[in-house]
Amino acid sequence: MPNLEQNLILNKCPHCSVNNPNLIKSGECNTKAHDGNNLRYWHFYRCAQCGGIVTASARQPKQPIVDLFPEPKIVQKEIPSPAKAYLEQALETIYAPSGSIMLSASSVDAMLKNKGYSEKSLYTRINQAATDHLITKGMAEWAHRVRLDANGQRHADQNTELPTTEDAQQTLDFVNALGQFLFVLPAKVQRGLNETEDSEEEGN
Repeated sequence: MPNLEQNLILNKCPHCSVNNPNLIKSGECNTKAHDGNNLRYWHFYRCAQCGGIVTASARQPKQPIVDLFPEPKIVQKEIPSPAKAYLEQALETIYAPSGSIMLSASSVDAMLKNKGYSEKSLYTRINQAATDHLITKGMAEWAHRVRLDANGQRHADQNTELPTTEDAQQTLDFVNALGQFLFVLPAKVQRGLNETEDSEEEGN
């Protein structure tokens, strides 16, 4: 973690995911617990790109930060390429909603292809994945409610309204959840099984 200084040095803004953000101190305070212990110094930083506020605390000014809210968004390493790369780029372009949604749709497309679903439209494959119990019916319904209409964006369809940043964020939330469900959680379960198996072997 960086130190609690006038500027907060992060690789990405936790709100807009812009690279090397200009996070400028815009306020400060210090707090203690009810018994007078746990003194912490807090700084509030404003992103010059999106205006979002990041809160950070340390035991003393200019010492390493111990709490950071919100934390920068990251794409879990368990999500395979190219889905991971598309999702990272969708995060980085959240304030260019049309582009971000196209990248999110490409990430979903890549995730489904990784699982063997490569024929027909994206929505058809999502429905088939639900029918096959690869994903839940609720996740398929969620997919239909967010904007994954990449074709409308690519071809500048006059009947397609331009998406908002909120639309792009809702789509990102879905894609992140899909990646967690298909890749991150299964990998975590497998690691847990491997660890318990190793422990049982050591006990024998």
